[in-house]
Amino acid sequence: MLRFRAVLVLAVLASLISFAKFSPCESTSWATPDQYIHACYSDLPSLFGARGLDKNDWPYTSELNSVEYPVLTGMVMFLTAKFVDSPIAYFNLNVIFLVLLFIGLVLLIRKMKPEFSYLLPLAPAMIASLFINWDLWAIITMMLAIYWFDRKSYLFSALAIGISISTKFLPIFLLLPIAFILWRQDRIKDLLKYLITTAVVWLAINLPFALTTPTGWWRFYKLNLERAADWGSLWLAFNQLGLNLTNLNYLSLLLLLIGITSIAIFLFEIKSTPTLASVAFIVLATVMVASKVYSPQYVLWLTPLAVIALTSTKDLPAFWIWQGGEVIYHIAIWQHLASVTGATFGLPAAGYAGLTLLRIATTLYLIWILAKRALKARNPQGSLFDLLFEASKPYP
Repeated sequence: MLRFRAVLVLAVLASLISFAKFSPCESTSWATPDQYIHACYSDLPSLFGARGLDKNDWPYTSELNSVEYPVLTGMVMFLTAKFVDSPIAYFNLNVIFLVLLFIGLVLLIRKMKPEFSYLLPLAPAMIASLFINWDLWAIITMMLAIYWFDRKSYLFSALAIGISISTKFLPIFLLLPIAFILWRQDRIKDLLKYLITTAVVWLAINLPFALTTPTGWWRFYKLNLERAADWGSLWLAFNQLGLNLTNLNYLSLLLLLIGITSIAIFLFEIKSTPTLASVAFIVLATVMVASKVYSPQYVLWLTPLAVIALTSTKDLPAFWIWQGGEVIYHIAIWQHLASVTGATFGLPAAGYAGLTLLRIATTLYLIWILAKRALKARNPQGSLFDLLFEASKPYP
């Protein structure tokens, strides 16, 4: 286990390397296609003017131009904009907060998985993506929710996950393994309290916005419901390779339901009750594979979850293979965007689609390795497979 000081130094170095990666865009004011060619695009300066933050507009007032994020992210965007007057200053101010959040995240991972905590500040895809968006605000609260849940501090965990869902919506899918774990431990009252607390926290944060600016508040949810096949998704890759699928909303929902059903079967197959830390990566990575979009910063969510899911050094090759896939994809998306925004060179659609599928394959590989490791000890009291298939054998 690395000492506190060593982990802190690694986190600071990772932050500096990431800032150096993004800094070329500051000298060109994030001009296109340069920001894609140099892979230093960030939503932070881009949305400063595009969403009226430079004018101190309330982020949920406009019906068509409200910020496309849940309310706590919108508040971070709005409040930090009050202290600056340019995209560069806005970027730098937000970077300061994101660096502090990243350092806090690294130190939290050290408490959760000390033997593998060095992986987070060394993960290249993590370093490459730190300052693309505001996701770290939600990730730190999600990780706190996992930390407290596995230590049976259910109230603190429910409060943290309610805040996290109000910052970015992804952590809502962790309620599935949370419900399973508490049900399997016969803690039905704790489960009900957990779900009610999470709902109350979410409502307390969201209702003032939903009641006062309902259209702007709803824009985030509307965009996700109506989204077409978007960057990084399985569905866009299929389209770019000539397989034009219709009824995308139904297909993505069907794949998500298949994924969730597979996760439910997996959870029933495990001999002992899993920790939330051990299965959170499998859940969120599965959701992201089925999703209609995979934003480049989503690797920030998956990397800490992958680190806390590792159980043996035998898992490390799969972790690094997955990180390699993410790094390749990180380069691919920016070079493809460069090619469609006027650059004289770049990655064509077919190449981008192929590398998207490579990233998805490496994600599925890590999911498989983690799941296979957990399934080495099967449930001796009968599995869900037995319930579904074996019970029918006595019947003609």
